[in-house]
Amino acid sequence: MQEHPLVQRDTARAAFPRFVSLSTRWMDNDIYGHVNNVHYYSYFDTAVNSFLIEQGVLDIHHGEVIAFVVETGCTYFGPVAFPDTVHIGFRVVKLGNSSVRYQLALYRNDDQVPAAAGHFTHVYVERASGRPVAIPDAVRQVLAAAMVAA
Repeated sequence: MQEHPLVQRDTARAAFPRFVSLSTRWMDNDIYGHVNNVHYYSYFDTAVNSFLIEQGVLDIHHGEVIAFVVETGCTYFGPVAFPDTVHIGFRVVKLGNSSVRYQLALYRNDDQVPAAAGHFTHVYVERASGRPVAIPDAVRQVLAAAMVAA
């Protein structure tokens, strides 16, 4: 299977089938007056997990199967600052037996090019043991709907 190309600084919003919008917070800004890099990872994680919760396939409190982030990365193209709204586009680029890889782009306000691009991999595990398990069928269907061809 061909690897999906990375998100570039000119990647249009149309490249992503799903979006979640979040407001930046006063505390997200650092001493330099822009959102500190660590918050981008939180935005990415929040976007994907919010989507899974809204789709009814993630129960963060009682689900027997949960997903752990095992790998992540981010490239920064331009600054974001409070009180910006960020729109996180995401797509599934690889759906394995127990893991899923996402690509994400963070768009500032109405900007048409991303301020940042990232990726991360979830591995689905049994909550009690922490051991990998197959992605549940209902989750797989939701993830497949967010998948894009390479």
